[in-house]
Amino acid sequence: MAIAGRGELEATRKGAKDLFTDNLLWGMDDSIWGLYGVPGQPASILVIDDVIVDLWFGELPEAEMRKRLDALVALTN
Repeated sequence: MAIAGRGELEATRKGAKDLFTDNLLWGMDDSIWGLYGVPGQPASILVIDDVIVDLWFGELPEAEMRKRLDALVALTN
């Protein structure tokens, strides 16, 4: 799941089209921000079965991101 920024819907759609080839559905429901305790972007949340297993604010170096994603995958095996 990806939560789009609090920008205009059309700008969000254009940005998604430039980044993703999948058919993503976009809406303007800001309640998702509060559900995950996200005050703003950039923020990343890794979730398994409705449980937050990792959360951070700001950017991470690629190696750290891969480490966290590998840990997430290991939890699902």
